[in-house]
Amino acid sequence: MKKGLNLLILATVLGAIIWWVAEEHQRREELANVPMPTELHPVVEEKKNELIEQSAEQGIEIVITDGFRSAEEQDKIYEQGRSEEGNIVTNARGGESYHNFGLAIDFAIRTNEDTVVWDMEYDGNNNERSDWMEVVEIAKELGFSWGGDWHGFKDYPHFEMRFGLSIRELQRGERPD
Repeated sequence: MKKGLNLLILATVLGAIIWWVAEEHQRREELANVPMPTELHPVVEEKKNELIEQSAEQGIEIVITDGFRSAEEQDKIYEQGRSEEGNIVTNARGGESYHNFGLAIDFAIRTNEDTVVWDMEYDGNNNERSDWMEVVEIAKELGFSWGGDWHGFKDYPHFEMRFGLSIRELQRGERPD
């Protein structure tokens, strides 16, 4: 009787594992067919516009220098400072950046002289605070994370919203709602 019960338990466990594997395989197949985004996620777009507006209310004009970026565009930027002229500005190849999934933006500041700068000390609204850090503070309040907080490679013009998803999950086809 004990042997029969053990076989029943084993068969039940194996059946559950087989069912789970089949479900997981089907889920991964469905995710693999999810198309890549071609624009900013609607929430990121909305928060980007709020960032521009709230910065302007503080007397700071920001310029969004990048938003959604295709994998091909990402690869070109990746080559900058490597096989192409310029400084290295990213360690992410195509498909490895939140920009490629419409979840990131980059910014700069337009000065009172109508030039665009990436000067983290500039104080164009003359309130004795860095305009850059004022923008970072607003962005964080809106739910963005800042590349300047990263350990290792710092990406000071970069804001992103991950929605709890890693690059690996996005690559597999998972998308935020």
